[in-house]
Amino acid sequence: MKILVLNAGSSSQKSCLYEIADEMPTQPPQPLWEGKINWTQDRGVAEIEVKTVTGGTLQKSISGDSPQAHLTYMLNTLDRDDTKVIDRLSEIDVVGHRIVHGGEDYRDSVVITEDVKKAIAHLSNLAPEHNPAAVQGIEAIESILKDVTQVAVFDTGFHATLPDAAAIYPGPYQWVEQGIRRYGFHGISHQYCSQRAVQILGRDVASERLIICHLGNGCSLAAIKNGRSIDTTMGFTPLDGLMMGSRSGSVDPGILIYLLRHCNYSIEKLDELLNKASGLKGISGVSSDLREVKEAMSTTGYAYAQDNSRAQLAWDIYVHRLRSGIGAMLASLGGLDALVFTAGVGEHSAEIRQAACEAFGFIGLKIDLEKNQQQPVDEDIATPDSTVRILVIHTQEDWAIAGHCWQILTK
Repeated sequence: MKILVLNAGSSSQKSCLYEIADEMPTQPPQPLWEGKINWTQDRGVAEIEVKTVTGGTLQKSISGDSPQAHLTYMLNTLDRDDTKVIDRLSEIDVVGHRIVHGGEDYRDSVVITEDVKKAIAHLSNLAPEHNPAAVQGIEAIESILKDVTQVAVFDTGFHATLPDAAAIYPGPYQWVEQGIRRYGFHGISHQYCSQRAVQILGRDVASERLIICHLGNGCSLAAIKNGRSIDTTMGFTPLDGLMMGSRSGSVDPGILIYLLRHCNYSIEKLDELLNKASGLKGISGVSSDLREVKEAMSTTGYAYAQDNSRAQLAWDIYVHRLRSGIGAMLASLGGLDALVFTAGVGEHSAEIRQAACEAFGFIGLKIDLEKNQQQPVDEDIATPDSTVRILVIHTQEDWAIAGHCWQILTK
């Protein structure tokens, strides 16, 4: 079975092609083909990268055009030139999509129908950075592959196990009746990493207390007990929780009332401000990319920085919010067996991992500084005498989505 996966993020579109035989392998195989589009928000350019299992590569920068045109260009590399891995696109049996928000009605993976697509589009008001991109991907596949089966895998599904005390906001009870609750996101990643963590540790998932730190352009934490999500930082929308690349994370709602009442802010301006002009980008004045913020902290006359002290402040706030969030998850679990770092920042920033871990020495958590610097992948970087294990796991959302597709088709 050939499974194409589309994973639409807030600033990128990743895609993989897997081939699975009669049984699911216990370990993720290498995809036949991988494609990625990065949209550089500051420069309006699509950076397209493709690589194959046979060594074929492609790199191309495209200015202008629509995101759907960029996606079509990337998918056409599957059966063309040096990146060809199949003879024709019609060989693809199923296409799986990461859908960030499924609302109350969609908690399990489903075959995409016209009604499902409309529901995903309708929920765009709750995930404006993600659901529209997913719909574009679905429509692009309809255009390119016509009647191929498409499957929606929802990021909110894993957090459906949140207890009411964690899921329900302390507003009027009418909110509950209106479906206003904490849904949580990055669920596909959190679920994969929790399962991979117990494999690495060689333990029973039913006995583990885990905190998963998914740190990328979007950031969230999840407290996982007995294999189930019991608390998480993102909420009704992916805007809640930790400080992110260009999203604010949690802020006092009174600030928003103040801006609306006294500063003549429109709803549209607030939306733009909180989702695209806050977080690392808003504080630093440099970028939504933590690597560029880190560079600006120590570079005199940095090209984009008005004041390098703002870059340092952005870093400090990011670390403070991360530590506070971990502390909250720790309280929900009542203890901790393993702290897991994943996604772009979590997997690649040794400095962030160290800064986060240093605050929790009081519970016996000790990071091995040498291991932390060695670009670990699916490894334990805690010292031997640490009472809490510290894992760096390469999240494989694409493979998890492929697994959901395989299960639906084989049923």
